[in-house]
Amino acid sequence: MTLFWENGYEGTTFDDLIGKMSISPSSFYNAFGSKEQLYREATECFVEGARKWIIGSLSEEGVTTQKAFSNLFEAAATEFTRKDTPRGCMVSLSGTHQAASLGSLREMMVDIRAGTEERFAERIRRGISDGDLPPDIDVDSHAAFLHTLLRGMAVQARDGASFEKLVRIAKAGLGGMPGRLAA
Repeated sequence: MTLFWENGYEGTTFDDLIGKMSISPSSFYNAFGSKEQLYREATECFVEGARKWIIGSLSEEGVTTQKAFSNLFEAAATEFTRKDTPRGCMVSLSGTHQAASLGSLREMMVDIRAGTEERFAERIRRGISDGDLPPDIDVDSHAAFLHTLLRGMAVQARDGASFEKLVRIAKAGLGGMPGRLAA
């Protein structure tokens, strides 16, 4: 997973993979079938971990929508600057450049990113229902903005931004939001 996260699908060679895993080519094919299948499995492993902190932040009971997103972006800042993984987000960084011949991998990443944005929209709708957001808020635009903020933080982290800088970016993004989404 970390090789794909750091180098992307095409930037990770077959030799990189078998070398990192210390296995033979035949063992690789017996275990994974193909590089593409391993990439899919590695991506799902990453997404499974990310879902925990994303869904955990957004589904926390007893907090306003503003606080839920503030918590989410602080969790993102923590995850994106961990010392034991590549910086940033695998889905944001390794999953944006695939050749046209790898359309199915591109679609997989688009679907994952769309799912995150939809979770953001669901939390905003919940905020409307709970009464802590105005009923006329543009849910889809706010969700897209917040999703873009998250993906931008991943790029900033890859470029070396500190946890503190990422938190400041998130606060600035949330503070500029109309409709009382500011933290």
